[in-house]
Amino acid sequence: MQAGSAIRRGRWWSAVSVLLCVICPMALPVGRTRMLAQATPPGGAPSFTAAQASAGASTYQRQCASCHGAQLEGLHLAPSLVGERFDRAWRGQTVDRLMFHVHRMPPTVGAAARGLSDGDAANVVAHLLQANGLRPGVIAMPSASEALAKLTIPRRDDQRDADPDAPTLDASRRSATTSRITPVTDDLLRHPPAADWPQWGRTYDGHNFSPLAMVTRANVSRLKLAWRAPLRGGTSMPTPVVHDGIVFLQTIPDTVLALDGSTGDVLWRHRHTPAGQASRKMGLSLTGHRVLVPTSDLHVLALDARTGGVLWNHAIALEPGQVRERLQLRSAPLIVGNKAIIGVTASMAPRGGFIVGLDVDSGKELWRFHTIARPGEPNGSSWNGLPLDRRSGGSVWHQGTYDRELNLVYFGVAPTYDTGPLLHRMNEAGVTNDALYTNCTLALNPDTGKLVWFYQHAANDQWDLDWVFERQIAELEIGGRRRKVVMNVGKMAILEALDAATGEYLFSVDAKTQNVITRIDPKTGAKTIDPEKLPNPNRPTVVCPSVSGARAWPPTSYNARTGLLYLPLTEWCNRLSPEGFKLMTSGVGISSAEHPDASDGTMGRLQAIDVMSRTLAWAHHQSAPLSTSLLATAGGVVFSGDLDPSLKAFDDATGTVLWRAELDDLPSSSLVTYAIGHTQYVGVVIGLRNNHVNDLSRTYAAFRKRRGERPSTPPPAGGAAMWVFSLMP
Repeated sequence: MQAGSAIRRGRWWSAVSVLLCVICPMALPVGRTRMLAQATPPGGAPSFTAAQASAGASTYQRQCASCHGAQLEGLHLAPSLVGERFDRAWRGQTVDRLMFHVHRMPPTVGAAARGLSDGDAANVVAHLLQANGLRPGVIAMPSASEALAKLTIPRRDDQRDADPDAPTLDASRRSATTSRITPVTDDLLRHPPAADWPQWGRTYDGHNFSPLAMVTRANVSRLKLAWRAPLRGGTSMPTPVVHDGIVFLQTIPDTVLALDGSTGDVLWRHRHTPAGQASRKMGLSLTGHRVLVPTSDLHVLALDARTGGVLWNHAIALEPGQVRERLQLRSAPLIVGNKAIIGVTASMAPRGGFIVGLDVDSGKELWRFHTIARPGEPNGSSWNGLPLDRRSGGSVWHQGTYDRELNLVYFGVAPTYDTGPLLHRMNEAGVTNDALYTNCTLALNPDTGKLVWFYQHAANDQWDLDWVFERQIAELEIGGRRRKVVMNVGKMAILEALDAATGEYLFSVDAKTQNVITRIDPKTGAKTIDPEKLPNPNRPTVVCPSVSGARAWPPTSYNARTGLLYLPLTEWCNRLSPEGFKLMTSGVGISSAEHPDASDGTMGRLQAIDVMSRTLAWAHHQSAPLSTSLLATAGGVVFSGDLDPSLKAFDDATGTVLWRAELDDLPSSSLVTYAIGHTQYVGVVIGLRNNHVNDLSRTYAAFRKRRGERPSTPPPAGGAAMWVFSLMP
């Protein structure tokens, strides 16, 4: 688990055949497999006593934890024994199959296996079943193979108790824990306690920075896994929020969990059943005693933070020509006073995206701002003469930020995929193809939803290289005076800063991952585009970065104390030609192309930018792409998850790797840190796939193959889970 561990992966290869037997029942010896296939047809679900499970837990810690982890999470090449991995291998199987493998544990290298007694093995099986959601009863589990062959481990849809989301504490203990939850007030959101992570980005300015300093450069090497909570698998990219030691997490399918932050025990859960397919989402919000939750079918829910009960359920209203299935809610609502402000994604949906302000007490819609300028309205002539039902895109799928002093909220807007009608500007006075408000920073009055100012970072985006991500608010010295700025970094990894009050362009810093823009005007920020990079089916060209972005949804982190912004980057490119995936409508297809700097054998880069001097600071290059947000702390440490798969800690001043923990699936979330008492925790969600992580993993595998490298381990598949680390002696 830890860098510098004395355990070397190579020592385990001679035991792989034994260790991997827990993964799949097909690893049984042939004779045994045939005998089991002829066994009595499955009967009822297994029964076991609490005493057996307790004894099994003790035996497991002595005999199995060194390989499979104290929390059954899996270590080294030994698989996880909880969650999705257990489900795939054992649900629907008879208990004697599982018992057969438990009997063979623990494996030894170079000596005969000692095995477990029948009683110990039955106890360990009882422990595994309880850890995977089955409840103990009054009838003890037998140890005889013939009796176990008549018992079947229930599938999830056959056994509610097997649900990993089900509460794991009794009602009285749950109530005692949730009763300590205090209301999340306006003042708390403005000045959150260091121990909390009460909203996306932690603070209204979106810095994604923690003032906690219990974990430092000097002691970060002592971080160990504190707990692991298995989750249902699916596609998502969540940001947990933490208040009063309770972790609130939205997961698949449209499920919200409240977890004890010190143990991972599930306190309550709420599952919304959407009309249609579950979609990936980035987070939820807290206000008062409410948890505000976006759903896959365009609803926003208010849940009671203490019980998970529904307080209100609001369906976002549709306009003529809009189809609910083509619109999505991705981000956490931004809470400003009595309003919850959230953007809607539109992709190719007619009329495009929008932002709504909802009343936090009732869910009632108070205002709406359209991110596609409409004909006859200001900037409505920027769509090359297209009628409203031909205008699409303008998605808002990242969280907003808020400045109380200016009373402004800031959002980024995505481009459109229907780029063909915008490729060539029509010859008509007063009409442009800028496509406002795509690729803009918007400053809105949160009370009314009225536009105060906007700035378009790149007009008529023909590559889906958008500027939709978080807007971070900071104070910088510029031109000899202190100014409040709004910073953002788009897919091309160009940081831009604007005056927070007026939208005036201030500066850009290019991380040098792109080849589309050849010049940025130092006064206006206007971009000069390389004409060779414009899409043309008759002229193939390589465009960097990939449409998935040198940076994508995983947020940056800004440390105002040092003036360094930390940026997760991937160095990859696309070829535009007649062949490939037709994402946009300009006539070109998109396929993978190697980055010009790929010769150094790396795809991933953690880049520090000095926003005071407007220069690139240190960079850490690594083979594996980064797949989570970055998290800087006052302890001098920056955390990052990647496709190793691992969680790493870096020295925030130099980029030196200080610590590394192996993960058993791909990290796919925003990182958070919080404290309970005198203990600081660092959390990451793994195993929840999304478009970005899937694109990264496919491209990374192809990248390694081109370099003649073979993966050193099987593809990670430990299953979805939240892993939380803390300092250990």
